[in-house]
Amino acid sequence: MSFVSARADFEPEAPMFALILANSLVSTIPGVSGAGESPEKSLLVPPLDAELIINGELSGEGVTPNTPTGCPTPAVLTLAMMDLIGMHPLMIAAGIESEITVPYLNIGGKIGGDPRNGNAVPDARKLYERGVKAGEYLSQTCDMLVLGECLPGGTTTALCVLRALGYAAKVSSCLVNNPVEQKEQIAQEALARVAEAHVSDPLEIVAMVGDPMIPVAAGIAEGYSGKLFLAGGTQMLAAAAVIRALGNTVPDVVTTSYVYNDSSATFRETAAAIGCDAYYVDPEFDTLGHAGLGRYAEGEIKEGSGAGGAMFLASLLGYTPEQIKDAIKNHIAAYG
Repeated sequence: MSFVSARADFEPEAPMFALILANSLVSTIPGVSGAGESPEKSLLVPPLDAELIINGELSGEGVTPNTPTGCPTPAVLTLAMMDLIGMHPLMIAAGIESEITVPYLNIGGKIGGDPRNGNAVPDARKLYERGVKAGEYLSQTCDMLVLGECLPGGTTTALCVLRALGYAAKVSSCLVNNPVEQKEQIAQEALARVAEAHVSDPLEIVAMVGDPMIPVAAGIAEGYSGKLFLAGGTQMLAAAAVIRALGNTVPDVVTTSYVYNDSSATFRETAAAIGCDAYYVDPEFDTLGHAGLGRYAEGEIKEGSGAGGAMFLASLLGYTPEQIKDAIKNHIAAYG
């Protein structure tokens, strides 16, 4: 299998990598997400990932960017790629609960709510409009944008949005055993509210059952005039579906092979139904001699913090698979 599924027909002169940081109370539902030390602490993951990617280290004593099983978090992979290509990424905050300790573009908004209990993103339209402005601004600074996300619990809200828009989608998970039944139950309760309200407008759907990342990504796609890649798994497919429903050009989506080939999800089928070209990166983590990285191939983590897009960007800029893998191994060694 090739390192990149297909070569993108685009040679950027001024590329940029950006990451949308967002929170949703869905991640605090026990069993839904594997991010963070506990469901409550999952809300800390976006600020911590931003700190690691921007500063190259975490300030908390004894804090390491690894899961309890020793699996390196995807922020380490993204950091390794930013250091390899010499890029300073942009952090974009939308609906964040905790303090962000690094420079960032503040879109604003409140933390996403539980889609079963009231509107999850009541300011979705405002977030979309601000995303459009951010996209217009970014059009002046780069000709290609790789836009990732860091939002624990986001595959569940993505499921709600995709189903509400009419897609028979199944979503991935950072857990080895995808909690499919729990996600389906949450989606069924959320979709009952959508059906009862007779809502069909895509931004109103996001307002009812989505998360803050989705309208911001959709807005950036509307305002940005360069080549855009949405970097992420099924969460970015939800953004792509909203973009299509709004009548706008659907960007390409890039992820890892671990999401692309996830048998518990329908990434390929859903991407095709939406009409977006999907790329994937296969870093062959099971061949690198690191047990923690090997867990990606076993279904843990799979993707996050735009890691697949960051590796894709490095490849697009001419770095070889060996250089990319070596950079990742060196960074992981530095963090024990």
